[in-house]
Amino acid sequence: MLAFLKRHPVAIQAFFDFSAVLTYAFPSSILQPLLAPGLKLDERDGHGFLAIAMVHTKRLRPFFVPEFLGNEFFLIGYRIFARFETSTGKRLRGLRILQSETDRAKMVFFGNILTHYNYHKANIKWEKSPESIHVSKDGAEKLDVIFHREPNPPLPPGSLFKDWREARMYAGPLPFTFDYEKETHSIVVIEGVRENWDPLPARIQVNECDFLKREPFASATPRLCSAFVLENVPYMWKRGRRETLAEGR
Repeated sequence: MLAFLKRHPVAIQAFFDFSAVLTYAFPSSILQPLLAPGLKLDERDGHGFLAIAMVHTKRLRPFFVPEFLGNEFFLIGYRIFARFETSTGKRLRGLRILQSETDRAKMVFFGNILTHYNYHKANIKWEKSPESIHVSKDGAEKLDVIFHREPNPPLPPGSLFKDWREARMYAGPLPFTFDYEKETHSIVVIEGVRENWDPLPARIQVNECDFLKREPFASATPRLCSAFVLENVPYMWKRGRRETLAEGR
């Protein structure tokens, strides 16, 4: 029964006040072992990509619940860009979530019942202005980043991308999220439906990011590749659908 609940059995609607995402490149050998069976790394030039998404979400609720009963919370998600081929040969591009943090205990409780997204409660602070978005997190693993809104900002030094158009392919959120159900050796595919998707490049200032100090990330030098900000995005996650993996996948 618990496995069934974690398959995202109900469509969810929400509104993103903003989503600020920074993307790091790591050698493929670092990230591939973190993926579930059946998933392949979405790689480029021998590297895969880890995104850290910071999202202020409003009116989150099951699709049949009135908007005014929705929940407001802040989310920090750590995700790997991945690819999955379905049993019918369709190739999907999406995200595999490693860990999620939120400022609401309610979201931790229900998030860990209905997903495998590994929710934790965190002391998150954020400020949004016309000039910047500042997100910080206290505790054992600290985070402190500032997204500066500027016209035509430069790509971070050492970025793998040649321009912002190329970088936008890894701006997120992607159309699919991939979950793994160990009990049935299956991938649960959750499709997102978005509106007003217009990620704008930002100049990123990373003061602290302790998540990258844990293994296996600490064994490599992360390459900060891009930072984007999305605002005012209506979003919906469809019900998850299960794809049973063949033996050996």
